[in-house]
Amino acid sequence: MARRMGTDGMDPNAELSATRAALAAEHAAVYGYGVAGAAAGDGGAAGDLRQAWSGHRARRDALARRIRDLGGDPPAAAAGYALPFEVTDDSSALALAAELETKVAAVYADLVRASGGDARREAAIALREAAVLAARWHGRAVAFPGVAEYAVPGDPAGRPEGDGDGNHTAQARPPAGVATVPGAGFGQD
Repeated sequence: MARRMGTDGMDPNAELSATRAALAAEHAAVYGYGVAGAAAGDGGAAGDLRQAWSGHRARRDALARRIRDLGGDPPAAAAGYALPFEVTDDSSALALAAELETKVAAVYADLVRASGGDARREAAIALREAAVLAARWHGRAVAFPGVAEYAVPGDPAGRPEGDGDGNHTAQARPPAGVATVPGAGFGQD
């Protein structure tokens, strides 16, 4: 069966699939930022985490509309998500935020590849914003955010595992045996 291409030469099924993955990642990010914000309390990072949470909620809603525009049904958020490590304070809250943004950047990179026109532009903007926040929360940037082929194994920020600085991102892993949310890197409870 021949693939039907959209008017811009893009495969509409690939775009729908990538948009659904981006929405799943945004659902996980909204949840994760809620946890991070609660752990940060009223500390210095709380306002920044709250602002990022609001941005992910807006992107989530826009992606749901886009999926409907593409003729699909937006996937619902899970009731909860398994986090890659315990989040109890400002440090671990920022480490989770960095992990969330790294995962979100990856799905937006996929959406940039799968879409065209305005959808591609919006995905590229979302990728850039996720990369900037990931760099902010990690304390350093990566050369090609969202592109796994260029990532250093074991750490999305490019640090070697176990660098001894106490940063939680070097050890961040989803629990073994937990199903993962597409593109988000976190399991569903």
